Amino acid sequence: MIHQYKLGDYNIVIDVCSGSIHVVDEVAYDIIGLFEQKSREDILLAMEEKYADRSDISKEDIAECYAQVQGLKDAGKLFMPDNFAPMAGKLKEKTAGVVKALCLHVAHTCNLNCSYCFASQGKYHGDRAVMSYEVGKQALDFLIANSGTRRNLEVDFFGGEPLMNFQVVKDLVAYARSIEKEKGKNFRFTLTTNGVLVDAEVIQWANRECSNVVLSLDGRKEIHDRFRVDYAGNGSWEKIVPKFQKFVEARGGKEYYMRGTFTHANPDFLKDIEVMLELGFNELSMEPVVCAAGDPSGLTEEDMAIVMDQYEKLAELMLQKDKEGKPFTFYHYMIDLSGGPCIYKRISGCGSGTEYMAVTPWGDLYPCHQFVGEERFKLGNIWDGVTNTEIQNEFAACNVYAHPECRDCWARLYCSGGCAANAYHATGSVTGVYKDGCKLFCKRMECAIMVAVARALGE
Repeated sequence: MIHQYKLGDYNIVIDVCSGSIHVVDEVAYDIIGLFEQKSREDILLAMEEKYADRSDISKEDIAECYAQVQGLKDAGKLFMPDNFAPMAGKLKEKTAGVVKALCLHVAHTCNLNCSYCFASQGKYHGDRAVMSYEVGKQALDFLIANSGTRRNLEVDFFGGEPLMNFQVVKDLVAYARSIEKEKGKNFRFTLTTNGVLVDAEVIQWANRECSNVVLSLDGRKEIHDRFRVDYAGNGSWEKIVPKFQKFVEARGGKEYYMRGTFTHANPDFLKDIEVMLELGFNELSMEPVVCAAGDPSGLTEEDMAIVMDQYEKLAELMLQKDKEGKPFTFYHYMIDLSGGPCIYKRISGCGSGTEYMAVTPWGDLYPCHQFVGEERFKLGNIWDGVTNTEIQNEFAACNVYAHPECRDCWARLYCSGGCAANAYHATGSVTGVYKDGCKLFCKRMECAIMVAVARALGE
């Protein structure tokens, strides 16, 4: 299977199953598009007719180009068949029972009242609560006990707003550090925060202990303050931006990213990206809102068209900033054309419910943070482990080939079947397809590949 598109003055051809990406001229682009539909003679005739007025393209050139395309096919770099389906469950079979990451919901409460919050302002459709040290300690012990031979373990401190339970967060990290050498483990911690409670102590601690921090900022002041307000209705932009600037400056190059959400209010999110760049941030992410049908924050069909255009303009901006010596990273455009995840990872999916789980303040286990509070998806708890094996098996069987709609999608080996939570909330099944999300993902990948191509060519 191949995917062809034109973007940024490039004719790009992706061979889906080999992973090969080709930048070709117009003749090769056209020949590839017809290669599996017509005979050699018909293709050559069609090309000769199309390019009859081009003095720089001879019949011999066209025939040579056809031969080169045939050579790429013979080398397994074009029209590679998909032989991966039998491998789809192998990785999860191999790692069955091994947990590598936990999302600790240390606070089911928040000091902001964002109307688009998927977690119901941090409550997750339940009672407000914070995690005790004892529950958090047991969660870390559960992770170690179920991590098998894995050395590197990941823990995300999440909410709500995790800094509303900062002392417990600090104590849990101290506990993990005290035992990791003895247990032969290495913990990587991530903190996600809205910034309201960030101070000098938080900055110093996080820059010492956290491999990554995720800082919530929606870009423009008027957009950010439209949604990210406190319970009195006051916007938080003025309060958090100076803190985030100090935070990032103090990180001294360690990983972070600014995470924004765009909604019906700002499908022109590139303006928000530009504001974040002006503020001095260069590790950026803007995520499309995911909300219930009919929610006023939701993206409309008209918005989707704007967003698609914004992704292309974002790619152009990234290349422009490269030339100016001011490069920046956009999370969804991070792609390695020379490597990347192995094929087993590409087809097996994100690992939610198997190697990755979320822990509530009470110690209950869920497949990921987006399922927390939905009783059907409760896997068990950190004391007894996974007891709802039926649901876990459902997630273990969730791979790119479990989604019928994905089988003919060119982007399937980049998205691995997409987000199970988004699929479930859109269709009622973890093997369904969140169609709007798919459209946006495919456009992002086209843009990301174009940026990577331009950088690889030094253009």
